Amino acid sequence: MEQSSSLRFATTVRTLSQAARSRSLVVPGFRTPPRVPGAERTVRHAADGSSTVAVVVKGRPHQAVVADLIEGIVIANDLSGAEATRVRTHLWEAVVHAQVDAA
Repeated sequence: MEQSSSLRFATTVRTLSQAARSRSLVVPGFRTPPRVPGAERTVRHAADGSSTVAVVVKGRPHQAVVADLIEGIVIANDLSGAEATRVRTHLWEAVVHAQVDAA
């Protein structure tokens, strides 16, 4: 039985949060949908330094949602270049491994 999109979103957020913490990255808050009409992903930065990543889940492939969540973590941690690539790879691997383990 396929998970609901909300449950799948929550499961993916937990997986990505654990993977980000394992790299000593700041884990942003996550929500759905974005408050900006028409946006598929937004990243809001608060005065206290925290960030919130918001993505559209409804009507989108799960892989697109995952890609937006990962990019949100990269943006929230102000990563670029080779380090951003390494983090993206690490986060994707965590999601893939979690899906394999759940199967």
